[in-house]
Amino acid sequence: MIKRLGAEFIGTFWLVLGGCGSAVLAANFGGVGNPLGIGFLGVALAFGLTVLTGAYALGHISGGHFNPAVSFGLWAGGRFAGKDLLPYIVAQVLGGLLAGFVLWQIASGNPEFAVDPNAAGAFASNGYGSHSPGGYSVAAAFLCEVVMTAMFLIVILGATHKRAPAGFAPIAIGLALTLIHLISIPVTNTSVNPARSTGVGLFAGSQAISQLWLFWLAPILGGLLGGVIYRWFDKD
Repeated sequence: MIKRLGAEFIGTFWLVLGGCGSAVLAANFGGVGNPLGIGFLGVALAFGLTVLTGAYALGHISGGHFNPAVSFGLWAGGRFAGKDLLPYIVAQVLGGLLAGFVLWQIASGNPEFAVDPNAAGAFASNGYGSHSPGGYSVAAAFLCEVVMTAMFLIVILGATHKRAPAGFAPIAIGLALTLIHLISIPVTNTSVNPARSTGVGLFAGSQAISQLWLFWLAPILGGLLGGVIYRWFDKD
């Protein structure tokens, strides 16, 4: 179990550092309109690549969840033991927090770095209303996070099914997360992962922290929904 938790810690650290790091450090590099900045597309791809590479590197040790919503969804889908939920979630959140701390230290190396806690997406945080990149309502944000996470779990459960082509699951899962970000960055800055939201949210200021409830509740609900749906498909 210690090795499994270590893999979840490192995998979640990598996901948050790679995905949120791309948003904080590279998305707008050089300023608005600078062709060196990677933009939404680059950030979406970065999140997908962290999951793809992390799953190949660590998935055989812990299952490669790196996300409390995924752990809940796999439990609902009959693929994960309920007794392991709490330790997995603790490891994931700690990994996310360490990534947020490391990213803050790196970003602070630029004398012009500053976080406006009232800005949408501050320090790659998630939000709704005035903290949504596109100004989307709390209801729209909640629905988006539930649906996106549910579909993410359906892809995960399907790609890792015993009848699925062997060895390709991380690719499908990574591309699914990329697609999810391409759809939902304008809505919530894309969470589908409470550990990711918490890891940077605690460094982004009081407004981001006050909205963290949605980015725990909606992804976990979506994960459970996706797990239940796929379990129904998987019944003989």
